[in-house]
Amino acid sequence: MIDTGLAGRVALVTGANSPLGIGGAIAAALAAEGVAVALAYLPGDRADESFDHLEPGEERYAAATAADGHQVRDRIRAAGGTAELFPVDLADPAAVPALLDRIETALGPVDILVNNAAYCVPDTFMPAVGRRFYGEMVPLTAAALDAHWAVNSRAPALLMAEYHRRQLARGARWGRVVNISTDGAPAFPSEVSYGATKHALESLSRSAAHEMAPAGITVNIVSPGPIQTGWISADMVATIEHDTPLGRVGRPDDVADVVVFLASEQARWLTGQILHVGGGHRMV
Repeated sequence: MIDTGLAGRVALVTGANSPLGIGGAIAAALAAEGVAVALAYLPGDRADESFDHLEPGEERYAAATAADGHQVRDRIRAAGGTAELFPVDLADPAAVPALLDRIETALGPVDILVNNAAYCVPDTFMPAVGRRFYGEMVPLTAAALDAHWAVNSRAPALLMAEYHRRQLARGARWGRVVNISTDGAPAFPSEVSYGATKHALESLSRSAAHEMAPAGITVNIVSPGPIQTGWISADMVATIEHDTPLGRVGRPDDVADVVVFLASEQARWLTGQILHVGGGHRMV
């Protein structure tokens, strides 16, 4: 059995409210290693509920992503882990230091930062609207591009900067940052703002890996392929299976296991890297 060396650490996982999502799976996997987990999420007006009655697709995905995080927290606690909820709007730059203050008060200083929260509205350079996987695809606008930038690029950058500042201030010599991108980042027709801002996140991550290394902090990127977080409908499965060499749709725990590895002592000599976690969906 491998000892990840994570027991007693504190992690912040953003976008961790959906019981079907990648963030929730990451939080649970870290908690299973003895990590106290802060679950950050955008507050909404929808209470947790069961999604079993909804078929995979737009409705199920929308319901899950609007959850208030209690299911994720309660599952972690039921398994013997430690987790606390922290509602926050990461599109507000002032929210970043306040969030870390609240976490430090409740759990202690953050050792592991996982930037998983994302904003995505499918958009296009084409003037006509259409459909792509889920949701209506709309023509690109300045407001839409700015909204994607605020959550997908600026917020992780500000979190990394504030995290680094605090690590230096307390004299810490160990830290982990894992940023969640997408395998569509280099070019994502029909989700152009989402892809572009995730690609920016990858660049920010590599710069952070170089500049934070003297403080003992590693910074790496996980690039998932199609992962079933509620949005993949039954009629999409065959296409994704065909396009994926390992022949199935991804699961949130496929991503979570890689994040745990990157946070672990086994990944101590790995930084500035991007790992494609998609069953071979994208290999270059």
